[in-house]
Amino acid sequence: MKSCFVLVLLLGLSLVARSQPAGPVTKPQRPLPAVQHVVIISVDGLRPDCLLLADAPVLHGLIKQGAYTMWARTSAEAITLPAHTSMLTGVTTRKHGIEWNRDLPLGEPVYPKVPTVFEMATQAGYQTAMVAGKAKFDTLNKPGTVTFATILGGAKGTDANVAAEAVKIIEQHKPDLLFIHFPGVDTAGHAKGWGSPEQLAAITALDGHMGAVLAALERTGLRESTVVIISADHGGAGLSHGPDDARSRHIPWIAIGPGVRRGFDLTRVEKLQVNTEDTCATVCWLLGLALPTYFDGKALREAFENGQ
Repeated sequence: MKSCFVLVLLLGLSLVARSQPAGPVTKPQRPLPAVQHVVIISVDGLRPDCLLLADAPVLHGLIKQGAYTMWARTSAEAITLPAHTSMLTGVTTRKHGIEWNRDLPLGEPVYPKVPTVFEMATQAGYQTAMVAGKAKFDTLNKPGTVTFATILGGAKGTDANVAAEAVKIIEQHKPDLLFIHFPGVDTAGHAKGWGSPEQLAAITALDGHMGAVLAALERTGLRESTVVIISADHGGAGLSHGPDDARSRHIPWIAIGPGVRRGFDLTRVEKLQVNTEDTCATVCWLLGLALPTYFDGKALREAFENGQ
């Protein structure tokens, strides 16, 4: 009888312990303590030479302030959803399994075969957020992995709306990791052509929205503790983009923020090839997350003063 009582008591204590709310999660130790936040900004369809030719004072100023290359490479497919999945998982398409580029009428949602940087950061106790201008980004919004997510599509998927939602999230939540996807440059490329006056005008408009996001970081006091990484999923030629075309595969990669080298062209590091998978690896490194052995990407420590 006594043993039964003890057993019941232990079971009750176990249930009480399980019902107690978990304590705060201790975030990992970061290699650059001054970096408290990371913002990834992807400009869909932004070809490096178009960026340099456009009237884009904000972006051009960021290049001078940070570490950059105009010779980064996107995934071999050079199309939006597979490329962004590689950017945010640190692996090639074959590993993450997202090989299509449109909304599919699936009975059950399909997510990448490996965790996104959102999932890894969330598990480590960070607040994460995503604002995307195309509905297909639902594929990257696996339940429970993104703290705040706004996925726009159709007529609502404009750069102006994306910027407004991003500013709102910055001001209200101050997330540790924020991903922003701007669709407008890609839309202009498909409609009028890569390098067309209309696409260059879209880059100019995007530049203003970029300024609004940076201003929000300034207003909220986050700018001095935030590394911002700006890149793209692909370039293009004519009215489209795709594999085996240097005009589609080359993308810009720019980083600014505490600890980042100023005005440093990463091609000065002769053997360094920047790939889109490196964005995820670099963010993991900045947040103190262990880089999985299966990663294809590498942390771009060369972009930082004390990163090597």
